[in-house]
Amino acid sequence: MISIICGLGTAILFATSSLLSSRAVKIIDSWSVVAWTMTIGLVITLPFVLLAGVPDDLGSDDIAWMAAAGIGNVTGLVCAALAFRVGKVGVITPILATEGALAAVIAAFLGESIAPVVAFLLMAMVVGVVIAGIAPDPEPLAHERPVLAVLLSVGGALVFGVSLFAVGHLSAELPISWVLLPARLVGVVALALPLLLMRRLHLTRVTAPLVAGMGFAEVIGFLLFAIGAQYQVAVTSVLASQFAPIAAVMAYVLFKERLGRMQITGVAVIVVAVTVLSAVTSTS
Repeated sequence: MISIICGLGTAILFATSSLLSSRAVKIIDSWSVVAWTMTIGLVITLPFVLLAGVPDDLGSDDIAWMAAAGIGNVTGLVCAALAFRVGKVGVITPILATEGALAAVIAAFLGESIAPVVAFLLMAMVVGVVIAGIAPDPEPLAHERPVLAVLLSVGGALVFGVSLFAVGHLSAELPISWVLLPARLVGVVALALPLLLMRRLHLTRVTAPLVAGMGFAEVIGFLLFAIGAQYQVAVTSVLASQFAPIAAVMAYVLFKERLGRMQITGVAVIVVAVTVLSAVTSTS
């Protein structure tokens, strides 16, 4: 029961973060959106990091994995934010949800074998992405650039996959607060502070609650996933991967974003493949 609650909670929070990002980037630049999100996340996380203290066995390898996790996460968020400026939530979020599959590919390149069923599901995801990218859009958004949105989403999924793979190594070695720290720290040091110094860190009254909500959703969502995975990682992973269809439905209801039949077909292929792959890899 705990894994079900945590998995659904993770999916809802990640979907909420995607929706908030898609609105914020229409008002201020994507870089500022990510910078404020990570700054708020750091404010939330830092007290728990200080409370946990420095791990006794923190070594150079852990620091390297933390850097990979942080840089990958922040870069992925920037790619996603840029994609939301020129594309629809219903197409972008399913592509971003392939991050877990890409982490599996990275593991394969580093020596782990890939089962035939996993390879098939990865190919299905590629087909789904291509269909969603080339399908005609019945009601384009203003300034929409669907191909660019798909390319940015794929780039985001790739670097999210690197981050997720690094987090997988860290989660077995460090407290959860230290696993959450890298992305927020990188976001502040590499993004927020330079933008502040260049006087390009933007925020408005409308976007302030949006980025605050993103900061909380990112941290709490990851925390719920970590808790749920301690009980049943398969159930938690499958349910968490459903943030993509949840975001697509919410975007349709809230923002009236419609997708064409071919777009829906491509998205459905991606969602089904991600769901099955999450179950397969989590139980193996």
